[in-house]
Amino acid sequence: MNIAVAQSGGPTCAINASLVGVFRESLKEPTIDAIFGSINGVEGIIHDHLIDLKTMILTNEDMELLRQTPSTVLGSCRYKLPDWQEDDAVYQQIVHCLKRRQIGAFFYIGGNDSMDTVQKLSSYFREKKLDIKVIGIPKTIDNDLCITDHTPGFGSAAKYVATTMQEIVRDSSVYSMPSITIVEIMGRHAGWLTASSAVLHAYGDPAPHLVYVPESHFSEKKFLRDVEQEMAKHKAVIVAVSEGVAVPEGVQSGAVDNFGHKYLSGIGKYLEQLVREKIGCKVRSIELNVMQRCSSHLCSKTDIDESEQIGAAGVQCALNGETGRVMVFRRIHDMPYTVVMEPADASQIANREKFLPREFLTPAGNNISDKAMPYFLPLIQGELNLQMHGGIPKHFTITESVLK
Repeated sequence: MNIAVAQSGGPTCAINASLVGVFRESLKEPTIDAIFGSINGVEGIIHDHLIDLKTMILTNEDMELLRQTPSTVLGSCRYKLPDWQEDDAVYQQIVHCLKRRQIGAFFYIGGNDSMDTVQKLSSYFREKKLDIKVIGIPKTIDNDLCITDHTPGFGSAAKYVATTMQEIVRDSSVYSMPSITIVEIMGRHAGWLTASSAVLHAYGDPAPHLVYVPESHFSEKKFLRDVEQEMAKHKAVIVAVSEGVAVPEGVQSGAVDNFGHKYLSGIGKYLEQLVREKIGCKVRSIELNVMQRCSSHLCSKTDIDESEQIGAAGVQCALNGETGRVMVFRRIHDMPYTVVMEPADASQIANREKFLPREFLTPAGNNISDKAMPYFLPLIQGELNLQMHGGIPKHFTITESVLK
């Protein structure tokens, strides 16, 4: 049979490593012939825009270079499939493409919303008695997929956040003037990535001195009181805040994507102005923005290796006859760090979110407890020996001529 693989949702450092995992594992299997890449996620299947990956990834060197390349080499999308029981026109287009190319398995690398696609497609194929397996390969820097211990892409993003936070601490400590620095970090409803900034505590650094996540109630009055208390102890106070922490209407844009998710940013600047007006000290805000998603020069080797491994495990899952499944990590030990990969039902993951456990927060809800450190620390370990070109990391790309 032939197979197809696609990437969806927000870019990460590790999503291409999962593509390599699917590709490399498929090359070992005599039952798999062509390996197609779908351009721009499931939209490529709908519009029959596929490429033969064997003509693009030619050598082991190509695979190693692709492993270290951030973002989605096949492009991405945020396409929400309709309910097929109400309207199956687009499903018929998908079936036509897959049948025409004799594709017997489809691997979708993505987050919560992508697993919605996995669930819907596998359900439709079962209903129509089509022997096409659909397997989800997880990814998201938000780390908010249910069931899995963590998600590919999170470890690298967490490493970038913690490293950048450490550099901000160094920068802020050089002046005698008291200051507040507010760092806005991605996280719509779950504060995993913001919480990871606190791994500095494990190495003896008190910063970030305050951490605010969506899982804890936020009040401006308490925030100002917290800041003043920390200013009494530290010359330069560092605050980490999730973009999704609740703020008054109008601070954020209010625009939404196809899945109804709000586009968030602005809380850092809002709190900066609040501190300036109410406390009156030197204050600045920093929005890490998209850099935290794709900063592969600071990627975690653990994250990249696991991302490839879970892609490979997805191939074996399909070959074992399973469908409508999502590969997940189950942690066995923190020390020594040990995980296993196993399938879970897509219906238990799609459109659901996993939140920080209460024990990861301090009683006051304004910082991260030491109990979180054994969870975070193993995920940021190791560095890749990056291929460099002209003093910067080398990336694997697809040219427009290849796409045609």
